[in-house]
Amino acid sequence: MSDNTFSRTPEEIFREHGGMMRMSHAMEAGMSRYRLYSMRDQGIVEEVSRGVYRLTELPAIAHVDLVTVALRYPGAVICLLSSLAFHEMTTQVPHRVHVAVTRQMRLPALEFPPVAAHRFSEPAYAAGIQKHRLDGVDVQIYDPEKTLVDCFKFRNKLGMDVVQEALRFYRERKSVDLPAILRFARICRVERQMRPYLEALL
Repeated sequence: MSDNTFSRTPEEIFREHGGMMRMSHAMEAGMSRYRLYSMRDQGIVEEVSRGVYRLTELPAIAHVDLVTVALRYPGAVICLLSSLAFHEMTTQVPHRVHVAVTRQMRLPALEFPPVAAHRFSEPAYAAGIQKHRLDGVDVQIYDPEKTLVDCFKFRNKLGMDVVQEALRFYRERKSVDLPAILRFARICRVERQMRPYLEALL
């Protein structure tokens, strides 16, 4: 399909997809690679990551790293430090986007943003996923309770101080869902180890 067969302009197609598209999706919508490069050279779109383009007319992206990873790897779920930061449950600044994948998924590999991929079992991967609409893109992120459990499971890598700080931030929320935390802890097989910390802090 050539660009002159569009009933909509390429800019309109971008807007219908939240203003940001992967090159492969743009080509599936009928845009040629040449047209996309031309739009980039004219300043109509910008390449925010390899193969991911965004209309320059849009406001600045609030969650550019999370959105970029979600577009490139829609099966990945934001987890651990990146999920803690999203839910405002840490003072740590993630230097990589932490994502969960199953053991069957291809590991994400990006030049930008840098990604830290963690393999989860199928039950642990599927539990506690929320979808958040960020900058026009659906991003999968674990909910606060699942994030706490995952961080505890990876406490040797993250540091127990990160986990305890997250628990304190969580405790300050108006709603504390202890049954959900324990349910996720059972799924992740850390209930027995986690209970003393929950009893002390929650």
